[in-house]
Amino acid sequence: PMDTAWYDIVGMLGVATIIATYLLLQLERLDAGGLGYSALNAAGASMVLVSLYFEFNLPAVVVEAFWVLISLLGVAKYVVRRATA
Repeated sequence: PMDTAWYDIVGMLGVATIIATYLLLQLERLDAGGLGYSALNAAGASMVLVSLYFEFNLPAVVVEAFWVLISLLGVAKYVVRRATA
């Protein structure tokens, strides 16, 4: 039987989070400018990065690192928008 490491499970949960977030956006259940969309994307990409720490792949790390940074930019924009409203 194939053993699945804990970090692979975390990575797959991250992938599922990113995919579910995008699906919810397309189904108009999430607002792209809302906190949930950016926060879920950041969380999902962070989980994928955890798995990549143990099974390194440079191109995937670059994509996920930018995914986290861009998502955190979205979170920051949301916070600033709310603070100035």
